[in-house]
Amino acid sequence: MSNTTFDFEDGNGPVPAHQHKNGGGWVADTATVADTAYIGPLARVYGEARVSDTARVDEHACIYENGMVDGNAWISGYVRISGNAWVTDDIWLTGNVHLSYNAWVRDHVRLFKKN
Repeated sequence: MSNTTFDFEDGNGPVPAHQHKNGGGWVADTATVADTAYIGPLARVYGEARVSDTARVDEHACIYENGMVDGNAWISGYVRISGNAWVTDDIWLTGNVHLSYNAWVRDHVRLFKKN
């Protein structure tokens, strides 16, 4: 655990957190992120969220509450993964996607907002 705090702007104020060594994004000390995962400098992982394997969370994406991302999933843009949502395998989510509750996305899906 770290002595550093960060405000994830979720109404809980500053909480113990650290910057992930692979990408520099903020991770709450209550969340679990694998060393092999990438958390981009603007991305956030907090609450009881988990990011594992070679998953990539980039741009302004946030994984929080009990959200899970693993496998080769790539989460970017303004994607939000929360509740008990789980994104796994070879998934790419970008744009303004919000998965929550018990949503489960797996295999070879690509979801994005086209300009």
